[in-house]
Amino acid sequence: MAGPSTEARVAPGTTVPTRRGTEALLLAFAVAVTLAAQCIVDLTVTGSLRAELATFGIWFTALWTAAHLVVRKFAPYADPLLLPCVAVLTGLGLVMIHRLDIADPEAGADAPVQLLWATVGLALFIAVLLVVRDHRLLSRYAYILMLVGLVLLAIPAVLPASMSEVYGAKIWIRVAGFSIQPGEFAKIALIVFFAAYLVDKRDVLALASRKVMGLEFPRGRDLGPVLVVWVVSILVLVFERDLGSSLLLFGIFVAMIYVATERASWVVIGLVLFAGGATIAYRAFGHVQARVDTWLDPFAYYDGAGYQVAQSLFGLGTGGLFGAGLGGGRPDAVPIAKSDFIGSAIGEELGLFGFAAVILVYLILVERGLRTSLIVRDPFGKLLAAGLSFAVAWQLFVVLGGVTGLLPLTGLTTPFLAYGGSSLVANFGLVALLVRISDAARRPAAPHVAPQRLTDAPTEVVTP
Repeated sequence: MAGPSTEARVAPGTTVPTRRGTEALLLAFAVAVTLAAQCIVDLTVTGSLRAELATFGIWFTALWTAAHLVVRKFAPYADPLLLPCVAVLTGLGLVMIHRLDIADPEAGADAPVQLLWATVGLALFIAVLLVVRDHRLLSRYAYILMLVGLVLLAIPAVLPASMSEVYGAKIWIRVAGFSIQPGEFAKIALIVFFAAYLVDKRDVLALASRKVMGLEFPRGRDLGPVLVVWVVSILVLVFERDLGSSLLLFGIFVAMIYVATERASWVVIGLVLFAGGATIAYRAFGHVQARVDTWLDPFAYYDGAGYQVAQSLFGLGTGGLFGAGLGGGRPDAVPIAKSDFIGSAIGEELGLFGFAAVILVYLILVERGLRTSLIVRDPFGKLLAAGLSFAVAWQLFVVLGGVTGLLPLTGLTTPFLAYGGSSLVANFGLVALLVRISDAARRPAAPHVAPQRLTDAPTEVVTP
């Protein structure tokens, strides 16, 4: 692809060496925190340090050193906080998965597998930075990416249950012991399409035909995009029984259309459609009704569907303000704690303050992404950065809402923290796009060279 964008202005008061030093220092801090947490877990639970800790430390350090060098070489103006936030979240996730491995050795060691997936994710991160040198070129492939995203969403629905269904949701492709969740990658492809489409159609979508209670509503024929995405999200819910992906897809599109048009009426329309879809889903699908009933009173279903949520609430209550300490709790008492309920494990062992600190790291990551969307100069980059950032924020809100009992369970996983290769690898690709847009946003504009006048041009003698 073409070289990096040179349209954006550099952030005042910062230089490439400053960014390089800041990112290196924060990455070193993230690695140190991860290794210290691993040591605390081993000493607390087993009373000694594992021999494999040295191998883990070297591997983990090498991964982020390589990522740092690639970012500083191919995206030198990128925000220096993006990569360290991802590093500390990934490291903490590895620590908690290792902690749960020790607590239940019969379930198998998943931390080494997660480290391998982190390696694959960083390989994808580097590949995206090397291939996508200008994020604006992605808009040329918007409709191809839309088709790819829809196909990825549809594949599990048409596969037999033996190859696609896990815990009642048909969202997987499982072949010969290998499994992948294509919806995680479909999410990114569809966000790129949404950004390109909304840039092209935002003037039409911003037109208002009538004003109701102070809100300007669009024309009826312009409601088509929202209705299409609403129907697609309902179809995902129907055929794949996947409440999480349906909610995530629709929420991202409504947020992006609001950013593109600055019309609050789109949010109202989105909420109305969401309420209608939720009502239909509750009345038509038994598994949705069971999740809502369990959410309303998990203790009434303690011996069945409510056991997981109830145990999560017990764990969070046991952690209190300061937590039981790494290795000091019983996070393994929550079923599927490594993936769906890793937030509960963190809340129990790190307490409310530690849990809030982890959320703060996510908020920094999202804030830097949204700041990038504000300072990048091309409209496509603005919408793409906003959509990618909101995807992380929305997914985190939905997941932690389920863990704490604020929302019904959706089946989504906590980005970077939870066990799962598809989610981890896809989110590394998402952050790579944010890094690329951030580099374009902060890159200094090329110096303007005045065109040479014809009278000043030197005389050339052309010989036949």
